[in-house]
Amino acid sequence: MLINCAAYQGGKKLADIGIEAISDYLQKPECFVWVALKDPDAAEMAAMQEEFDLHALAIEDVMNGKQRPKIEEYGDTLFAVFHTIELDEEGEIVTGQVNVFAGPNFVLSVRHRAQQGFQDVRARCEREPELLKEGAGFVLYALMDSVVDRYAPVLEKLSGEIEDLEDRIFEKHTLAQSRAIIEDLYSLKRRLVILEHHITPLVDAVGKLVGGRIPQICAGMQAYYRDVYDHLVRVSNLVDARREMIVTAIQVNLGMISLAENEVTKRLGSFAALFAVPTMIAGIYGMNFANIPELHFKYGYQVCLAVMAIIDVVLIVLFRRGGWL
Repeated sequence: MLINCAAYQGGKKLADIGIEAISDYLQKPECFVWVALKDPDAAEMAAMQEEFDLHALAIEDVMNGKQRPKIEEYGDTLFAVFHTIELDEEGEIVTGQVNVFAGPNFVLSVRHRAQQGFQDVRARCEREPELLKEGAGFVLYALMDSVVDRYAPVLEKLSGEIEDLEDRIFEKHTLAQSRAIIEDLYSLKRRLVILEHHITPLVDAVGKLVGGRIPQICAGMQAYYRDVYDHLVRVSNLVDARREMIVTAIQVNLGMISLAENEVTKRLGSFAALFAVPTMIAGIYGMNFANIPELHFKYGYQVCLAVMAIIDVVLIVLFRRGGWL
C-alpha cells in the first residue's frame, strides 16, 4: 500500500506525486524522490523495482519480510533492513521490519508489521532543508535514527519491570508468590534476549558506515551515522546490563527462598526439641521396671511436670536469643 510519494529538490519539497510521475522527476537535476510503502504486494514491488532498477535479491528479501538487520550495497544503491520493536497491551514484544533502498536520487522505504509509521521523520526532514539537500543519505540517517530512538522507551519499560520485581523479592511472600516472581523474571529475560537479537546485528551494520570505505551515498554524513552508532552501542550495553541484573535477581530470589526454608526448618527443630525433652522424661517413667528412683515419691508427678516445664522454658529462652523462635 502506498503511504506517501513526494519529490524534493534543493532541500525543499516540490510536490506529492503519483507512481507514474516518478520517472519524470528522477531525470531532473539535484532532485530525488521519496516513496513510502506499507505491506506492499508483489505487483507494487515489481513496479518499484522497474522504476528504481532495484536488485532482484533485495526485492526477494523485502517480500520475505524476515531478514536480520543488515546494510548491503548493490551497485550505487544501499539496501538497509531495520527491525522495529514495540510493546503490546500485555507488555509482549511485537517486532516489525523496515526496508530502505537509498540510491543517488531516490529513497524507498517499505514497512512490514510495523504499526507506527514514519510521518514524523518526513516532517523532520522537511523542517531541515539544509540537511535535506544531502538527499538520500540524510533521509536514510533520519529513518535509521528514528528506529533506534524507538528502542529506548521499550528498554525503559522493561527496566521499570525489573525494578518492581527487585522490590518484590525482598518482601515477605509465600512459595507460590516466589514462583511467580521467578516466572516474571524469566519472562523479562526472554524479552531482553529478543531485544538483543534485533539490536546487536544492527550495531555491526551501522559500524560499516562510520569506518573504512564509506558508501558514496553516505559521504559527508559520517558524523550523523556515528551518532546513531553510539546510540546503538549504548542501547546494546544497557540490554546486556539488564540481562545481568535479571540473572542476579533470580539468584537472589532463590537465595531468599533458601533462607525462608531454613527459617522454617529451625522453627520446626525448635518445636521438636520442646516436645522431645518432656517425651523423654515421660518415656523413662513409663518403663515397667520395679526399682525406678522416686517412683513411689508422694510428689513425684508434680515434680516431674515442673522439671518438664522448667526445661521447656529454658529452651524457649535460648531459642529466642538465637533467633530460632
